[in-house]
Amino acid sequence: MAVSANRLELLQIADAVAREKAIDRGIVIAAMEDAIQKAARSRYGQETEVRAEINPKTGEIRLARLLKVVEEVENPSTEIALSEALARNPAARVADFIAEALPPMDFGRIAAQSAKQVIVQKVREAERDRQYEEFKDRIGEIVHGVVKRVEYGNVIVDLGRGEGIVRRDELIPREAFRYGDRIRAYIYDVRREQRGPQIFLSRTHPQFMAKLFAQEVPEIYDGIITVKSVARDPGSRAKIAVISRDSSIDPVGACVGMRGSRVQAVVQELQGEKIDIIPWSPDAATFIVNALQPAEVAKVVLDEDAERIEVVVPDDQLSLAIGRRGQNVRLASQLTGWDIDILTEQEESERRQKEFAERSELFMDALNVDEMVGQLLASEGFTSVEEIAYVEPDEIASIEGFDDDTAEELQARAASYLEAREAEFDAERRELGVADEMKDVPGVTTAMLVAFGKEDVKTVEDLAGCATDDLVGWTERKDGETTRHDGILTGFEVSRQEAEDIVMAARLKAGWITEEDLVGPEEEEEEVEAEAED
Repeated sequence: MAVSANRLELLQIADAVAREKAIDRGIVIAAMEDAIQKAARSRYGQETEVRAEINPKTGEIRLARLLKVVEEVENPSTEIALSEALARNPAARVADFIAEALPPMDFGRIAAQSAKQVIVQKVREAERDRQYEEFKDRIGEIVHGVVKRVEYGNVIVDLGRGEGIVRRDELIPREAFRYGDRIRAYIYDVRREQRGPQIFLSRTHPQFMAKLFAQEVPEIYDGIITVKSVARDPGSRAKIAVISRDSSIDPVGACVGMRGSRVQAVVQELQGEKIDIIPWSPDAATFIVNALQPAEVAKVVLDEDAERIEVVVPDDQLSLAIGRRGQNVRLASQLTGWDIDILTEQEESERRQKEFAERSELFMDALNVDEMVGQLLASEGFTSVEEIAYVEPDEIASIEGFDDDTAEELQARAASYLEAREAEFDAERRELGVADEMKDVPGVTTAMLVAFGKEDVKTVEDLAGCATDDLVGWTERKDGETTRHDGILTGFEVSRQEAEDIVMAARLKAGWITEEDLVGPEEEEEEVEAEAED
């Protein structure tokens, strides 16, 4: 059968659209079928169920209308009697559909315009789906493109088979792009939206710098060197932590390159951003000391529960450690994930002296001893009256100038002081209206009950409804600045795990959970193994 010019043209149009829009030819042909069906309905009536079929090899168009098989015909344009249907198809049953061929039709101007709109819409939807499917799996990649236009500071980028946007806040400060400029950017998000897929690009994202290093440093691309973390102040300064799996390869040297060639290529792309390349270490203290380069560090004190670290630097290194407008310490904090407090050696010495004086004062008041005894106890490392009350007597007796009788007397005074303080706390707890049953929650002291009462946590149910953050506080990072929010038990030296245990014990006591709920998967496995051994 010869293929007419019109049919051949139809297939050629389908092929051309499929190639141009990079979508499947079958989708274009299906869109044409939908368009023909819509045009045919306008001729035969909107209630008519018309089906169009285009032969993908010959381009031949077949039109048919579907008639529903019924016992009694009410609408002849959509229904057919069972007796007539059986004459056409002996297997016909009520509620089946019979296809009835329709003669070919010529499209009028309005019908053709309507058909064109349907095809354009369907092709656009297919193109959007293709774009989304193509780019959704490319999040985390660097792409090259050409600037298409700049709108209100936002840069629209032609990516070849898609269009991306670099918002004004995702551009490096002071850099400007014009129509036709080539641009490299990082895909950080792809969203399916009403007006089509939105591909969000960034030049300020920390991972943009990491990916640039992967392009410049073969060892990173090969996986020999790993980029552990990145912190950036876009356009100004950045820190990148690297580690090598091969002990013979220096990760910092490999990233710097011969005469700095590798790092300079990244610096140029980032508009002159200064980059500190830091050797990563599994030891938090070592890593933080490295991250504070170029400043020298004299001493570090870690608080692992709060993920906080105190760094002591020589007096002349303070401004270098903090950096201009706090930039160095802020980037080091972002890089390591720790809150960093910087003190000079003089400040630390003054603080130690103040703490020593406060502890000496505490012992003098609580134990009714003179200044020399208070200072002796403080200098031996005792930090609280509880330690003196419950430590082995020999530890106190071994202090120079003390004997067994002195130790016994000091412990008796400490116990008496704690008893009196406990009675005071208990009276204050009752005055605040804190329930007696709160005393039975494991891990809760009378002093804590007073703190709970002041925050309106007065029953076991109130405590059960608390989150761990409510008890120990939380840290919030916003715009590179870290804010610490205190909890009810801030100052009680309660770890996050201990606070969680208190809340879970309260929930158990309140009947919100059972003992079985508290057993973790590892404990369950151990119990099963123990039963199997028995």
